[in-house]
Order: sequence, then C-alpha cells, then structure tokens
Amino acid sequence: MEQNTTVSATEPDWSREQITRLWDPGARLMRSIRRYQSARARGGVSGRVMSKYWVLSHRFWSLMTQSELHLNMHIAGGLLLPHPTGIIVHPEAVLGPNCLLMHQVTLSGAVHLGGHVDIGTGAKVLGPLKIGDHVEVGANAVVTKDVPAGAVVAGVPARIIRMKPGFSQA
Repeated sequence: MEQNTTVSATEPDWSREQITRLWDPGARLMRSIRRYQSARARGGVSGRVMSKYWVLSHRFWSLMTQSELHLNMHIAGGLLLPHPTGIIVHPEAVLGPNCLLMHQVTLSGAVHLGGHVDIGTGAKVLGPLKIGDHVEVGANAVVTKDVPAGAVVAGVPARIIRMKPGFSQA
C-alpha cells in the first residue's frame, strides 16, 4: 500500500462511497447503512417505513458480500470497501473518516480506527484497542496492541515495520 498524502484523516471524502458501477456491492452495502441511519433519525411514519426497506436492502447486500457491518455502528464518511467479501466488524467498533477495508478483514471487539486507516486483506484487529490516523495494516497481520499514528504494521502478531515521514513512534 503506497502512502497517499491527499487523503484526509479528518474530513470525509463522500465520493469514496458513491456507486459507480451497476455491480458495486461495497458502495451499495454502505448506502443501505447510511440510508437506514438517516431514516431512523428522521423518525415518523415515513422514517419507520423507509428504515424497514433499508434493512431489507442491507440484508441482501450483506448476503451478497458475506459481510457483517451492523446497521447502527459508527462509521465516519468515506469508508471504502473495494472488495467487500467476508468483512466482519464488531458493532462496538468505531471507524474514522476515509478508512479502507479489504476483503476478509475482521475487527473484533471495541476497535477504534482513526482517520485514513488502510487495512490489508485478511488482517485481524483484536480489540479493544486504538489505531491512529494514517496507519497501514499489512495483509494477514494480527493486531493485538494500540498502533500510533503514521505507523505501518505487519506480521503475526503485528509490529511496527516503519513510520511514515513526519510521524514519530513516541
């Protein structure tokens, strides 16, 4: 994963969640979660009816992707799911803005991801723990401890393999 300095860790880039193709299961799964939360917040009869529709849509896209992202979890804007197959996220997890989850990622327990965290294929993050902003987690890594901002971690168990320029391990 190459460092992308143009991606913000604080301001969500909503274009990352836009549906761009007919078959775009990651974006459609995210849309069902966003619309469900919006309908529930709106309330009233129309909110209840629309929330039921978006529950059905969420179930369909969860089945298609074999992923488990809960309807009421906190996901900041800009979550990118390029290959959303087999992603499991605990309902108490908190995802910061502009994160990226590849396929077969598991976030277990109360994991708190900072902004612009990229998690590689098959990685497991076993919480409760916090991962700082602009972190990259390598494929198949098993993260069991907090990770400071700007770190690149890999391995089983995951350890810091380098720090990005401008960040210190302190």
